[in-house]
Amino acid sequence: MATNANFSIHVAKENLKFSAAHFIAYPGFREPLHGHNYQVGVYVEGRLAKTGYVIDFGLIKKLTREIVDRLDERTIVPANSDCLAIDGPTNGVVRIRYESDEFVLPAADVCIVPIVHSSAEELARYIWDELAAALRARGALTEVTMMEISVAEGPGQSAHYRNSTDGA
Repeated sequence: MATNANFSIHVAKENLKFSAAHFIAYPGFREPLHGHNYQVGVYVEGRLAKTGYVIDFGLIKKLTREIVDRLDERTIVPANSDCLAIDGPTNGVVRIRYESDEFVLPAADVCIVPIVHSSAEELARYIWDELAAALRARGALTEVTMMEISVAEGPGQSAHYRNSTDGA
């Protein structure tokens, strides 16, 4: 068998989804707070291990499910925004200010994520980073060479983040 052969797996199970509210904001523009029923897919490429796997489907499903559960039924707030002021959680609330607008949300209903915008693109990169870290912590990236995450906001509309796992 060729040693440079690549194999791939794709996981896009019904339960790899989350419902969340968000809004995109940048200087001079803020869209209304709204929500999506997001669907997440994971595509992995790599070498075939002695186990016969590139990586175990079950592990990908379990770890991805843990990540999307943290986002589910929350308002996603981008911690690295260049135009939002985020205070909290303090006294059980998170305050978010954009120009003259202010949102006050229960802290339990908010997920502050280390991204600049709560776009599907940045959510895909965030999920990629979280999944790569979880796989690395379990020593499960040994045969994986590339990983791609898709985040669909609805049918026919998705963003993808693809990167090498070298150094992940």
